[in-house]
Amino acid sequence: MDIVYIRDFKIETVIGMFQWERRIQQTLSLDLEMAWDIRPAAATDTIAEALDYRAVSERLKSHVEQAHYQLVETLAESIWQILREEFSVPWCRLRVSKPGAVRGAKDVGVLIERGVKPAQ
Repeated sequence: MDIVYIRDFKIETVIGMFQWERRIQQTLSLDLEMAWDIRPAAATDTIAEALDYRAVSERLKSHVEQAHYQLVETLAESIWQILREEFSVPWCRLRVSKPGAVRGAKDVGVLIERGVKPAQ
């Protein structure tokens, strides 16, 4: 199985349950691993056969900036839906972290793994 990844992708959004969080932008960090067979792209050397990580990142940035969820759990599931439905990603591992959310911790968040891992 091949993996296309985006690491430490920072996006500003409104997220959180508390009233003060609903009035400010916070920075989230996404780490994303997506299963993708890179052999067709490697054979043709064209983006048409690749998982276009630029298109993925632009779509996710737009979604996260506009979403305004209360929970990172809800946001993570919505990202998986986009990857599966719009980009045909069969499997992903996604970490959504909220730096500074807990005093004394670098960050907190969720790590999800969704879909079916293709055979090696």
